[in-house]
Amino acid sequence: MIQEFKFPDIGEGIHEGKLLKWHMKVGDMIQAGDTIAEVETDKVNAELPSPYTGKVTALLAEEGGEIYVGQVLIKVDTGADEESQNQKVERVAEENAGVVGALEASSEVIPASSEGRKQETVVTEKRKVLATPVARKMAHDLGVDLTTIRGTGPGGRVMKADIRAAAERPQTITTVDSQPEKKVDLKMVTGSNHGDLIERVPLTMLRKTIAKKMVQSKYTAPHATAMDEIDVTELVKFRENAKDHFGPEENIHLTFMPFIMKAIVLALKKNPKINSSLDEEAEEIVLKKYYHLGIAVDTEEGLMVPVIRNVDQKSIVALAQDLEDLSQRARARKLIIDELKDSTFSITNYGAVGSIFGVPVINYPEVAIMGIGKISKKPVVLEDKLVLRHMLPVSMSFDHRVVDGGDAGRFMNDVKKYLSDPYRLLLL
Repeated sequence: MIQEFKFPDIGEGIHEGKLLKWHMKVGDMIQAGDTIAEVETDKVNAELPSPYTGKVTALLAEEGGEIYVGQVLIKVDTGADEESQNQKVERVAEENAGVVGALEASSEVIPASSEGRKQETVVTEKRKVLATPVARKMAHDLGVDLTTIRGTGPGGRVMKADIRAAAERPQTITTVDSQPEKKVDLKMVTGSNHGDLIERVPLTMLRKTIAKKMVQSKYTAPHATAMDEIDVTELVKFRENAKDHFGPEENIHLTFMPFIMKAIVLALKKNPKINSSLDEEAEEIVLKKYYHLGIAVDTEEGLMVPVIRNVDQKSIVALAQDLEDLSQRARARKLIIDELKDSTFSITNYGAVGSIFGVPVINYPEVAIMGIGKISKKPVVLEDKLVLRHMLPVSMSFDHRVVDGGDAGRFMNDVKKYLSDPYRLLLL
């Protein structure tokens, strides 16, 4: 019997991906559990195991192409007896409804708009509409009826481009003659003939997600940013001394970040509003009494934010080990979904590339994010004397619906207090 393997839902919020590599070809014999393909999603790279044992009869997606949850990727001949035709049809219908959903378009009379045209009768055939959850949401948001669209995707699947075209299609019939829109010949426009000086690079799945999240954050949460400098001279000395206590065999990379994480958590405990989110529907601020910090990691593909959980319960050394492990696996795209969610506050370290101050974008639905700049020696007035001190520039963007400037200032003062005195930091 021929079995179809569909792209499964491999994690929360994942609706599409990219097929990176097939691990088999048509004619290969496979066992249940063998890796079928490697796929890239907007969060992680994942290997898809086969649920079937048998012979590969068809590969239905191309390497480098986009795939959608519920799309048939591969067909396998398991050699089992064929089901009856009725059972097979019923099973396929159930599978389709469970993965991408099915809309029934009943044969009913639909009144057309009375504006600009006579009412007419439209009778639609009863059929299923195949569309991904992403496409269905787009149709809902744009007010487009999926049953009126002829899909151009595989198997008649309605694609996002089909929905956009339907949304742009005029809804009323006009009797006014209109001149066809003339296309602009870019070659005739001064300065537009760049020849080979322009290259178009397709967005990766990760880049698409970053773009979507940044737009969501900026258009949902009104951002404000507070900035300050922290004297970390004593922390610099403390860290240098502490590094000598760890041999190369212990493989502990002690950066400033674990100390910063500890200071932030202590400050969050004193300022609980910063460790919260806003429930807009209930009109409530959700105060969180757990401390999961998202740490922005710069990778070749783009920014990823793995999460270190229960930071308040871990030592500086344990945080250093977690940070090194997650950072390496983030750059290798080896994180799992659970390591990328549920953060309550985030940190981004643009000082790692030499920047001083920045205005970070909130990792929504959190209400604040702290940016860390480059530590540098600066002349500072201390007790009426001009001295050189190690100064750490910091900035914090916050959601002004939840956090006011005074809240942000008090929080940053607490962070400053702990980082300027590392012994206080370790005793609490």
